[in-house]
Amino acid sequence: MNRRTFSAAAVAGTAAALMSGKSIGQTAQPARNIVLVHGAYADGSCWSDVIVRLQRVGMNATAVQNPLTSLFDDVEATRRILALQDGPTVLVGHSWAGTVISEAGVDPKVSALVYVAARAPDAGEDYGALAGTFPTPPASSGLVKSDGFAQLNEESFLRDFAGDLDATRARVLFALQGRISTSLFSSRTTQAAWRAKPTWYAISTKDRTTSPDLQRFLAKRMKARMVELESSHLSMISHPDEITDWILKAAGRT
Repeated sequence: MNRRTFSAAAVAGTAAALMSGKSIGQTAQPARNIVLVHGAYADGSCWSDVIVRLQRVGMNATAVQNPLTSLFDDVEATRRILALQDGPTVLVGHSWAGTVISEAGVDPKVSALVYVAARAPDAGEDYGALAGTFPTPPASSGLVKSDGFAQLNEESFLRDFAGDLDATRARVLFALQGRISTSLFSSRTTQAAWRAKPTWYAISTKDRTTSPDLQRFLAKRMKARMVELESSHLSMISHPDEITDWILKAAGRT
C-alpha cells in the first residue's frame, strides 16, 4: 500500500470509527494473541519481561520492532505483525507507540487496546499542542539531536526515563535505545482506534518522561479502564506483573 492509498483508507476508517463510537462497550473479547509495540528511545526488547509472563499462561505474544523513522513506517511495521495473527488480538502500545496503535488499531483483528504511559491522540490532533498544556517532563531536557535523529543522553535516560530500574539494567537499555527521527513527534494520526475499541490505560505516577496528569487526561477522554502504578515511564519493566495482568484483562483472561 502506498502513502496515498494509506491516507485514503485512513480517512474512511476515521469516519467509520467516529460513527460507531464505543457502542461495543468495554467488554473484553477473549483473545490469545498479544502484539506489543515499543515507544521512542527503546526497542522491542523492552517487552521481554512481559512476554515471559504472557507465554507462561499460554498467550501468543509478539513484539514489533519500530524503525522510529515516521508514523507511517511504524504503523506499517505494526500492521505487518497484525497480519500474522490468527484471531482476536490485543494491541499494546507504550509511550510514542500509543500514537501508532491509535492509527493501526482499527484493524478488524484488534479486539482491544492497551496504552502504557502512552500518547493517545485524536484523529488529526496536534498532540504537541495538547501536551504543552501540561507540565513539561524533565526528560525532554536530555534530548540530543544529530543528523536528523534524536536520543536521550545517559543522565536523562537513567534518571528520567528509567528512574526506578536497577542502574545496571538501565544502562543496558540506554545502549539499546532506538534513535528517533526528529520529525517523529510532529506526526498527526488520521484515525483514533480508541473511539471504537475497548481500551485500557496504565498510568505511571512517577513518570518523568510523560506527565502523569496528561496520562490521566488521555485515559479519561478515551473512557478507558485505568490503573495507576507507582512507576517510572518504563512500567512494563519495573512492574511487569501488573502490566501483564492489565493486558490479560484486556484479553478477557482475568
